[in-house]
Amino acid sequence: MITQAIPSVRSIPKPGTYWHWRGQSIYYVRAGERQSGRSPLLLIHGFGASTDHWRKNIAELQNDFEVWAIDLLGFGRSAKPDWQYGGDLWRDQLHDFITEVIGQPVVLAGNSLGGYSALCVAAQRPEAARGLVLLNSAGPFTDTKVPDQPNPLQQSFRDFIRSVLLQPWASYLLFQYVRQPYIIRKTLCQVYLDQSAVTDQLVDEIYRPSCDTGAHKVFASVFKSPQGEKIDVLLKQLTCPLLLLWGEADPWMQARQRAAKFRQYYPQLQEYYLKAGHCPHDEVPEQVNTLLRSWVLENLKS
Repeated sequence: MITQAIPSVRSIPKPGTYWHWRGQSIYYVRAGERQSGRSPLLLIHGFGASTDHWRKNIAELQNDFEVWAIDLLGFGRSAKPDWQYGGDLWRDQLHDFITEVIGQPVVLAGNSLGGYSALCVAAQRPEAARGLVLLNSAGPFTDTKVPDQPNPLQQSFRDFIRSVLLQPWASYLLFQYVRQPYIIRKTLCQVYLDQSAVTDQLVDEIYRPSCDTGAHKVFASVFKSPQGEKIDVLLKQLTCPLLLLWGEADPWMQARQRAAKFRQYYPQLQEYYLKAGHCPHDEVPEQVNTLLRSWVLENLKS
């Protein structure tokens, strides 16, 4: 028999509120007090996650900073309209939130998809960003290799699979499968090095938003939305300080190889490797909080 663990006070997500953007409700959390000479922090979750995924970081970082966390449109407690999702949309959402709600430039910190969205803001809306922290950030680099000629049979099969997944019925069925709690748990166990961090609470925080109206269409948009700007192009536009935090056991990303590409285009960055998987902020929060706090205080003095 599986029992639901009773969360400690430290792990209970801080309650938030809503902001209306382009006619849609956007959920966010604010903690801590504004500090003279210290920029606020804005924390941005990855695909399928929410502000809840930052609860361990907010609990500690609020002692030293004003901390904000936001649910990207389509995720968490935010609205899930039938729109085309991508980096440009989330860039604009984050930029407008910084401008209209926070009211001053911030240090952006993003995990996975949230990292890519944060990079889009820092590179293309530089007036909104004092600094940038990427944790196992997603996003494509420009492929400089000459592609091999695909096997015609394999290419036909790939095209067929893609055409099927573009069908609403197929993406709906796939969504219904992957959102089941036992599949969510299985996926998390694959991308977390410390299995004890995969709790009932974490699984529920990811499952709960998948029950919202429109959630399956957000999921389907992954297959039909065009790729956003390449990371190397964004890094060439970037001007603020950059910190990379890598969970080096991430099976979805080859951290060392990706880090080398980041350094190629932005050699002045700082980086650290942690014994964690795809979500180091949740798996080893004490280490992430310490590194983030020290880096901000040392590099972003007003």
